Parts: sequence; structure tokens; C-alpha cells
Amino acid sequence: MKFGPLATSDAEGAILAHSVKLPGLVIKKGSWLTQSHIDALSSAGIGELICARLEPGDVHEDDAAERIARLAAGEGMRIDPPFTGRCNLYAEQAGVLEIDEAAVNRLNRIDPGLTFATLPAHCAVGAGRMVATAKIIPFALPGGVVETANRIAGGGPALRITPFRLQRVGLIQTELPSLKPSILDKTRKVTQARLESAGAEVFAERRVAHESAAVADALAELAGEGAELVLVFGASAIIDPDDVIPRAIRTAGGTVVHFGMPVDPGNLLLVGEVQGLPVLGAPGCARSPKENGFDWVLNRLLAGLDVGFEALTGMGVGGLLMEITSRPQPRDPINREDGPVAALVLAAGQSRRMGEKNKLLAEFDDEPLVRRSVRAALASKASPVIVVTGHMEPEIHVALAGLDVVFAHNADFAEGLSASLKAGMRHVPSGAPGVLVMLADMPAIDADTLDGLLEAFDPAAGRSIVLPTAAGKRGNPVIWSRDFFAELKALSGDTGARHLLAGNEDAVHRVEIGHDVLLDVDTPEALAAAGGRFPEAGPEG
Repeated sequence: MKFGPLATSDAEGAILAHSVKLPGLVIKKGSWLTQSHIDALSSAGIGELICARLEPGDVHEDDAAERIARLAAGEGMRIDPPFTGRCNLYAEQAGVLEIDEAAVNRLNRIDPGLTFATLPAHCAVGAGRMVATAKIIPFALPGGVVETANRIAGGGPALRITPFRLQRVGLIQTELPSLKPSILDKTRKVTQARLESAGAEVFAERRVAHESAAVADALAELAGEGAELVLVFGASAIIDPDDVIPRAIRTAGGTVVHFGMPVDPGNLLLVGEVQGLPVLGAPGCARSPKENGFDWVLNRLLAGLDVGFEALTGMGVGGLLMEITSRPQPRDPINREDGPVAALVLAAGQSRRMGEKNKLLAEFDDEPLVRRSVRAALASKASPVIVVTGHMEPEIHVALAGLDVVFAHNADFAEGLSASLKAGMRHVPSGAPGVLVMLADMPAIDADTLDGLLEAFDPAAGRSIVLPTAAGKRGNPVIWSRDFFAELKALSGDTGARHLLAGNEDAVHRVEIGHDVLLDVDTPEALAAAGGRFPEAGPEG
């Protein structure tokens, strides 16, 4: 192919390299120039064009792209018609994308003008998803380049879709007194959602004691009921090849294929089999819907692919999926020497259930509730104390007069709790190891309660979120490590950070405090029962 300037009068049959706009006419880049084009361009006074002219043996970009795509495409794939030197490949069915990476690399090393890009190997794809594209950079390739590609493809297509085929998935969850049933319910829900894209389902579940014999019996039962794959979630993580779940697999007459994987999160994963039935021991992170190593292995098993020693140990490159909140990275350790945890007191709400008055201005022991809450934060080991205002901002400022706090106004307080969190988080020091988020309408929360939670906060020990409870029921306030600062700043709606708690269960440390962490005063009845009252001449809102 010859590329460069041509006299317009000599350009018929050449390919235009750059689009040209004329009154009433646009000639696009890549157009084959005709005599009518030449006449229009000459009439417009354009005497020279940048063009490409093919030589004998050259293969036009569209033809070349389609040939490369057809050489690479294997089972379960379709090819769209080429355009502007590009030909896209799509999955015809849901499954796992398998790639001969060496063959793809050889294609891309034939000539700089030939490029072939794919999704990651072994990723799960749905029907209709684009999985690869062949793109030719110049307007044509030498015929020899395409012939070389033909020889490389002699060993077979570089890509194929292996369809999902397993549908009946058994679920075993072990139980300990410390594990709430709601966690097990959530795990089943998250697991079912994972399986839906593969056309599979949890057809049966067993909840059994965290004992090898009980798990072994459950494995036998599910196998007898026609399970094609069994997932096992332990009440505590698998930490040794002789732990409860691997021992159960051997008790059931099976084999532990491999324990552990170089993917984080997902290290503590186990692959086994019981008389030909694949068994997947789930790491704790699999209770979260976020992608982790469990997904990589689950999808391959659902497609009937082998997941043995070679496959598992080959997942390390690219296996760092996210920073683990419960185990901060060495480059950014979180410890008590980083300084104090900041306190964020949310005092922006509209008190709608209280009627016309603002509950935060109600008095307890002759002191406004908001001042009582902020003084508790100031008396604790948290620092600085940031107060988010919104509704009745001037009155809240008066109630807090003289206190050493940082004010953060939330002009969007009507949008809900997340807007207040985001407004306050902008004032939390970036180097703070964490933030204690407390509501200003909890009269029973004092400095001792806050310090007890702060003492329990230890990200290096896996306690990145500290959550107070009353008889196991979640309360407030909550401490979040700085690993969650970005997510707290990105919240929306009026549900606060509940979904962050649900999605990071392995980072949560619960501290049993008692009823104080549940007591708020949203209604006049609750206020009176807690010992509060509005001053006779107090502000109204």
C-alpha cells in the first residue's frame, strides 16, 4: 500500500485518508474516491489529498479484519459485518470465555497494523456480549500478513465460549451460636444472585452444625438428591487443610483437590470432589456480592471446566482485586499511632416524626439533646468532633455555643442521611485511621460507650468496622476505618451505610453494649419515655 499526498486529479480509485467537508457534501475518511468526488473536490479548489492506494496482493482493512475474526472465533461465537477496519466477535450463549493466549499473542506480533483484543481469559459472559475485536490500523494489510495469520490459526480457533451446563447447585452452611440466621439468609440470597446469570439455582440447602460429620452427611444427602455442584460456607473460615470442611470432604469419601488460591480476596478457598461431585469451599468474602476469587472458580465449575492445581495457582497475576479492608496493605497501615479516630455527629435532620419541634433541641437534665450528644463525643478519645448541621442551623449553632467543634453544613439535608454523611466526611482528616459516625438524637450514649467502641477498633486485627449491639441487634454509633472513606463519600439515598455493612461482613466486629445503642427519640412519646422535654419557651421548627 502506498500512502501519502496525491494530486486530486490522479486520486480516482484511491482511499481518502482524512474526511473532507464541502458545501452540501461530506467525503468520509476511508471512502474510495470516485470521479464524481474528484470533480467536486477540483471545483472546490482542492488540488491535493492525502490518500492510500492499494497495491497488488494487499487486503483491504474490512476484508482483513473479517478474515482475522473468523480465524480466531470458535464455538459459541458470532461475528458482525466489518466496518472501518474493525470486526467484532460476540458470545452466542452465556458461558466462560476460553482463550489460547499464546495464539492471540502471535497474532498481535505479526504486524503492527494487525491488532486483536479480547476480554480477560476465563471471564463469565452473557449471550450477546462482545468478547473480542479485530482492528486493522492501516487501510490495508499486505497479503503476506493475512497468510501468516492463517498459518497461526492452523492449530484451531484462539477463542471459544464454553457454555454453562451445571444447573442444580446444593448449598451447605454451617452454624455456630455467634452466627446470626440473617447472615445465612443473606448468603443464600447473594449466592442465588451469582448463579442466575449462569442459569443455575440453589435447588436445596442444608444448615448444619460446624462439625465434619454433619457436613459429610449433608454432602451425601445433596449428592443423593441430584446436586451437580455443592457450595459449602463455613461459620468460620477454612484455615488449614485439616479444618472442618476439608475433613468433612474426606469423611464423605472425597478428595481435597486444592486449598488456597493466589487471589485476594479469596485466599481461603477450597476445591474438592466427592465421588465425581465438585465441592467448592467458599472463603468468607463470598458472602459479599463483590467480585472475588470465588467467582472465578465458581464460573469455571458451572461451565464444567477443570479447576485443579495448575488452574488455581495460575491465577496470581491479576489476582489482586481490591485492597482488603480487614488487612490493610503494608504501604498504608492503620494503627493507633496514626492519631485519633474522628467523630462525626449528624445533626441535620428535620425531625418530621416529632411534629413541629426539633427533637435535637429538646432538653435532658436541662441541656439540649444535641449539646448532650456532642459533649459526649468531645469527652471521648475521638478528635476532631465534626457536627453536620442542616435543618434549623442557627438554632443548632446556639445550642452548641462555646464547644470546640468543626461545623459542616449540609444544604441538601432534605435528601436524607447520605447527604449529611458526605458533607461531614469532607471535613474528616484524610490521615485519620477511622471515623466514628454517631446520631445526635441518642440520649443514652455517653463518653464511656464511645471509648469502649474506640478501644475495640483495630483494623490490623480485622476489626475495621466496629458495630455496637443490643442482644445481637445492630445499633449506633458505628466506627469505620479509612479504607471506607471513599465509599462513605459516595453514598446516596436515606439508608446511610447499611449496604456497606452487608457487603463487608468479614470486616465487622460487634460489641455488645445493651439497650443504650438502640434508644433514639423520634416521636413525642419516645422523647417523654426517655426523660426529655421541650422547654416552655424553646425554639420550634
